Amino acid sequence: MDFYDFMSPRPEEAAMRREVVKRIETVIKDLWPTADVQIFGSFSTGLYLPTSDIDLVVFGKWERPPLQLLEQALRKHNVAEPYSIKVLDKATVPIIKLTDQETEVKVDISFNVETGVKAARFIKEYMKKYSLLPYLILVLKQFLLQRDLNEVFTGGISSYSLILMAISFLQLHPRIDARRADENLGMLLIEFFELYGRNFNYLKTGIRIKNGGAYIAKEEIMKVMTNGYRPSMLCIEDPLLPGNDVGRSSYGAMQVKQVFDYAYIVLSHAVSPLARSYPNRDSESTLGRIIKVTQEVIDYRAWIKKKWGSKINLSPELDNRLKIRDQVAPCNGEQQQNRDTEPSYNQRLALSLTSTQQLSSGSSASSVSSLSGSDIQHSGMKFSMKGTHNQGNSYSPVSSGGMRQPVGNRGHHQYNRNIWRRKKHRDSLPISLSR
Repeated sequence: MDFYDFMSPRPEEAAMRREVVKRIETVIKDLWPTADVQIFGSFSTGLYLPTSDIDLVVFGKWERPPLQLLEQALRKHNVAEPYSIKVLDKATVPIIKLTDQETEVKVDISFNVETGVKAARFIKEYMKKYSLLPYLILVLKQFLLQRDLNEVFTGGISSYSLILMAISFLQLHPRIDARRADENLGMLLIEFFELYGRNFNYLKTGIRIKNGGAYIAKEEIMKVMTNGYRPSMLCIEDPLLPGNDVGRSSYGAMQVKQVFDYAYIVLSHAVSPLARSYPNRDSESTLGRIIKVTQEVIDYRAWIKKKWGSKINLSPELDNRLKIRDQVAPCNGEQQQNRDTEPSYNQRLALSLTSTQQLSSGSSASSVSSLSGSDIQHSGMKFSMKGTHNQGNSYSPVSSGGMRQPVGNRGHHQYNRNIWRRKKHRDSLPISLSR
């Protein structure tokens, strides 16, 4: 069983989340019958991990967001854990944060903010364009999550920034076949870590998504920025809001760069010919060297399946999102003929990252660095991980130099959340997600 069997959205988890949304929407409609409640963020796109938040936005006619009124109603109806309801009325986007009483799923509620809904639609369009994007994102989100680098306020980057980085990576990849549905996911993952961990020039270069994507000098981006802002270290031009830098608040972007570089070194070593002599090569998967799934999460998902497994009723869009991981769309006639012999997405990532493969010079990600204006010099390597191990001598090892995980890497802690509490009415909700 590979990473996606553990972490990809499951039908029962979607059913559970829909119930959470329905409970909150009922309270909102009771207050304002004409209000429009919409889902955005990871639950809307299907790019959510088992414990990801749900993002809701309420549209209605108010002079100012009625945060306190909704807070009182939520407490009255016992929808949320009383301690968990927080009103952040001084934030740039005022929100209510809460934790659902029955499921412990966290929810953020905002009012009359259209940007999140537009961003979700934008991401869905690129998921159609790049069918590998969801799988790359899920791995990267888990990688950052267990290191507490998946939120800006913990010193990391936002999910939206991460998704835009992945879109740019696929847009500008020098190998056109990197965007095909049957491309090797393991190779793309390593090349992503190589690009943003060591090749990308964060000091001088910004990321542009619109018009096919480009790397652009920060001086050019600064000319169109609003309110006198200067481009941030991780500068990503907002494709939906001209003049906005998506990475503006990501003050810990260099910590993320550091752990990406660490992951690149670990994975490139793991798939090198030298990996055959590693003492733990048979006891630990290659991807497992940088990503861990704890027993608490496995227990939590089993609890969800037991309680919501009989309530599955998917919308057509979400149903297609969940089925796609088991399908490989043919790109041409030859691929159609070989379809029966090709591994599924799940198998491909597992196979790509568990077998010893040949490394050849001239990494595709290194080629990207020349486009981005990188001043960092190193000998790049390309990972051809589809074939069998080659005994050739083209491998050029990366010196570990007593390599340790960087400071920004907080180890393999699964999540930074409150400990699950057992309650009699919860059908033995597992004690989960503790440090």
